[in-house]
Amino acid sequence: MLAPQRHRASLTSSASDRKKTATFSGAAKRVTKPPLDILLCAPRGFCAGVVRAIDAVEKALTLHGAPVYVRHEIVHNKYVVESLKRKGAVFVAELSEVPDTTRPVIFSAHGVPKSVPAEADQRALFAIDATCPLVTKVHREAEVHHKRGRHILLVGHAGHPEVIGTMGQLPPGAITLIETLDDVATLVPPEGVPLAYVTQTTLSVDDTRGIVEALQARFPALIAPHKEDICYATTNRQEAVKRVAPLVDGLLVVGSPNSSNSQRLREVAERAGCPHARLVLRTDEIDWSIFSDIRRLGITAGASAPEVLVEEIIDAFAERYEVRVETVSTADESVFFPLPRELRDQPAPTAAE
Repeated sequence: MLAPQRHRASLTSSASDRKKTATFSGAAKRVTKPPLDILLCAPRGFCAGVVRAIDAVEKALTLHGAPVYVRHEIVHNKYVVESLKRKGAVFVAELSEVPDTTRPVIFSAHGVPKSVPAEADQRALFAIDATCPLVTKVHREAEVHHKRGRHILLVGHAGHPEVIGTMGQLPPGAITLIETLDDVATLVPPEGVPLAYVTQTTLSVDDTRGIVEALQARFPALIAPHKEDICYATTNRQEAVKRVAPLVDGLLVVGSPNSSNSQRLREVAERAGCPHARLVLRTDEIDWSIFSDIRRLGITAGASAPEVLVEEIIDAFAERYEVRVETVSTADESVFFPLPRELRDQPAPTAAE
């Protein structure tokens, strides 16, 4: 994986930034809209793992036609899921809902328990794993710790698909989930067994740091990952929000409510001093009573939110304000993940085929 090139936070005008001025004309008067400065966080939006997962579904549809089945949401964004449905993707909760074993079945970017590919093998399904490589890294770390006789502490959120997938890599009881500082205080690990920890990739950097420090204080011999488990995209987007949040009257995070990394961006904005931080997917979710009197607005997007939704929200504000957009950049990202091997270098079928 290519590491993102970091540089000092800067406030610059983006080439794609737009200055929108509009007036309402009447028979005898001209009314100018109030000004609004929008600070657009960068990086924002799609990460490399999300791009890979969405591309995997679209490439499978190109190669094999519809339907292509997808177990769970490919990424946590309703707009993306609905778009893929219109192209021929069929989303299912479990593999038992796939009626045709000859059709491709794609596992989501969040990862799956080992029982899922095992079931796919048993049914001879054409399975394609679109798990983010950074999630797979956590799976491999957990497996290595288990082979070396260590009990694993997983810092994460109960019920999240990524956590379910990571815990499902090992036998029951091999991993203990840690969600809060209270969990650290009450933890009773197996006696005489060395401990190691891994984390969900989409957590709050600051919250996770506090939990890990508490674990290390209780268990000084605790074995840490060789490299941070919270992914580069989560970290970069949170850093950009920390830079913008103290400068604005309100901040919108574009994303779905079931997106962990999007929810964390909202929390980061609140803690960084933003008086009004809200998570919205589309413009119809904006509470205009809150954002009616602002003069500076921050906008970012979770790692599974497409840029078209950011543009849609900027356009909505441009209908009400004279908008000036500037970009606040805290990191450059150049990470790329290749498609799953089943979809690489495969020519699309011709009409004759």
